[in-house]
Amino acid sequence: MLDRLAGLVLRKPKSVLVLVLVFVLAGGAVSQTMTKRLTMGGYSDENSESHHAAQVLAQTFKQGEPNFMLLVTDRRGIDDPAVAAAGTALTQRLQREAGLQSVASYWTAGKPAALRNKDGNRALVMGTIAGDFDTMLERVKELAPAYEGRFQGLEVKAGGSALMWHENTETATKDVTRADSIVFPVLLVVLILIFGSLVAAALPLVVAFATMLMTMLALWGLTFFVDSSFFVINVTTFLGLGLAVDYSLLIVSRYREELRKGLDMPDAIRVTLRTAGRTVVFSAVIVAIALSVVLVLPFTIFTSLASSAIVTALLCALSSLIVVPALLVMLGHRIDKLRLIKRKDGPATATENGFWHRLALFVMRRPIPVALLVLAFVMVLGLPAKDLKLRLPDEQVLPKSAHAAQTAQILRAEFNTQEQQVIQVVARGVGDPAARGAQIADYAGRLSALPNVARVDALTGSYVKGQVAASPELANYRFRAPDATFLNVVPAVDGLSKAGEDLVRDVRAERSPFSDVLVGGAPAVSADTFEKLYDRLPLALGLLALGMYVLLFLLTGSVLLPIIAMVLTMLSLSATFGALVFIFQDGNLLWLVGDVIVTGAITWTVPIMLFALAFGLSMDYQVFMLARFREEYDATGDNTTAVATGLERTGRVVTYAAVCISLVFLAWITSGLSYTKAVGIGLPLAILMDATLIRGAMLPAFMKLAGRANWWAPGPLRRIHARFGVSEGGEDAAGDSRAKEEPVPAR
Repeated sequence: MLDRLAGLVLRKPKSVLVLVLVFVLAGGAVSQTMTKRLTMGGYSDENSESHHAAQVLAQTFKQGEPNFMLLVTDRRGIDDPAVAAAGTALTQRLQREAGLQSVASYWTAGKPAALRNKDGNRALVMGTIAGDFDTMLERVKELAPAYEGRFQGLEVKAGGSALMWHENTETATKDVTRADSIVFPVLLVVLILIFGSLVAAALPLVVAFATMLMTMLALWGLTFFVDSSFFVINVTTFLGLGLAVDYSLLIVSRYREELRKGLDMPDAIRVTLRTAGRTVVFSAVIVAIALSVVLVLPFTIFTSLASSAIVTALLCALSSLIVVPALLVMLGHRIDKLRLIKRKDGPATATENGFWHRLALFVMRRPIPVALLVLAFVMVLGLPAKDLKLRLPDEQVLPKSAHAAQTAQILRAEFNTQEQQVIQVVARGVGDPAARGAQIADYAGRLSALPNVARVDALTGSYVKGQVAASPELANYRFRAPDATFLNVVPAVDGLSKAGEDLVRDVRAERSPFSDVLVGGAPAVSADTFEKLYDRLPLALGLLALGMYVLLFLLTGSVLLPIIAMVLTMLSLSATFGALVFIFQDGNLLWLVGDVIVTGAITWTVPIMLFALAFGLSMDYQVFMLARFREEYDATGDNTTAVATGLERTGRVVTYAAVCISLVFLAWITSGLSYTKAVGIGLPLAILMDATLIRGAMLPAFMKLAGRANWWAPGPLRRIHARFGVSEGGEDAAGDSRAKEEPVPAR
């Protein structure tokens, strides 16, 4: 296949580039409307109890979670007659807004203590923006600026989860633009240092830019078949940029190497595609396998990110295999024009004189001390990972300057309530709710007596610690519908914390007078989400291990090496997770990443996507190292020589590739979103650790200790490998033996 592709590119390079240009222009066109086809939702399981509760609330009661609020401040005190009149007028104005439901405030809901701060100079106005997730975002974009500022002498700040998601979207969009402006110049400098030539350095960036636009076209098409999260743009843009540069780097490096060996341009193209091209294909397959296991998690946020990232990885490979060779055909020997760094590009030095060869021999002379030393270091780094805590995103993922974050911090500091995180208990099939007032009151009283409950609001009034705290007001009629009722359980703790999830379980366990009860609200979504996540994770990890084991066996023919490779990758990932906990969960080294809000937990999407991406990229490096080791072992029959020679022949270009893709994601540290910063720290750390400590020390040490057992397999498996096994190397299309002297540096 790669030979035929080389023939096509050599015959019609201009036609290939014109066709690519058409797709690039189409991608640029659709990218302008891409965000309109994406959703900010997708964080809940649509088959969960909490999701069904939300549907009943919306359809039966025309109600939802409070997602918009106004924080009102006045030094005169909120009970001052003039302030109360202004606060009531503000509430009435908000009640008249189209698309808002259940608007109430301290002044219109009977002056509950939960809606005023401890000092008595602030109060809350709460409401629900109706509609789906994207409708909510469009409406809050209009409401927030209309109410922020001064109103009849009152100081008004907007907040709530609707504003949080809007500001989240705005921040993420700005982050992409800013990171792009940083990444391209930095990568250009690094590529010039690698190649020395401006033309050679610019080529991977040109291909990366074209690939990013073609990826937008592919993702736009994907939105017609699957729901896609807004965050696919961030992830796929930078994953595509990193992989496109990575793959282009491999192909350009191999092409220049073949030219230095004396091959003419057509033969150099054929050899490059047969060797480096095969490397690129396997790389994309490995990344796709690692990401595909995320598809078993029943959340739109993950299925859309995974499917988009898989498409991105495969498209990066395809683009690199077509666009780079076509450009190389057009450039020919001019690939080294505009040299900015003068260096001698002669034949490669003898393998045994190289840095990686000497390092491998050093490690293999003392494998146990080196392995123990590095293992101890990695375990120390990974130790904090045992305390990893996950939570759903809220206002605290935003920068401290965000309006929603500022309002939320005031609420946490000054209010004894979690009004935005109510647990909603929905009962259907109750007949006339008014006729069952006594049962509703008893149920509400028992729920209010549960630990960590601040208040329960129901049709019959409000309840605190098992006692009636307020008689029913006009606002309480919202809890009534034909043949149904619901209750709001206001937590006294953070509803998205472990204590909030425990409260959800207590509410569900409490005996109800009604036969059909659903528990929803943000804390219930959190509890259901993590219950489903932990239920599916073993399946995802099992599929990942099986897929990687099969691929590694087909590449190496060994039953032991796949296990060694996966164990070492897990070690580097544990160190990465430990660093994330130490920085983002515990709040250390914030000067390094920026002043983020420390919540004592990490946004749940970060470890999952980081694991899939880092595992795929780390295994990508190890897979092709092991394949090269296998080739050297087949040629020499000596384990030590195979490891040292294979490591030397994979070392330089793999290191360059790791540095380039790490720089791409390091740009995310400039983000205003804490979870984006976490990926910007975690992914480069995992990649660089794998490319240095794991590849340079742990892998040679383990392979030295295993000896000939590295290459053992029982007879039936040897026959399977002989028939279906694959190899990274390829025969020289030019028939020149010199092209076999130093196979492509593998990833």
